[in-house]
Amino acid sequence: MRNESIEDLAGRLADAVPKTVRSVRDDLEETFRSVLRSGLDKLDLVTREEFEVQEAVLARTREKLEALEKRLDELET
Repeated sequence: MRNESIEDLAGRLADAVPKTVRSVRDDLEETFRSVLRSGLDKLDLVTREEFEVQEAVLARTREKLEALEKRLDELET
């Protein structure tokens, strides 16, 4: 998750706080930001770039496997 997304979500959470406790809004927003970052850090996530690289590797592997299967079928017949 991008840093901007965390900032946006923390801001929206802080905005949702009732007006009676708005005086602590900045503290709450920082706490929300910290909790979100901590929670996301615990998840085993990959970046979009890492995902796309692995997706390309898998596509090439599938192509090679299909070619080998076709060649094996030809050799068996």
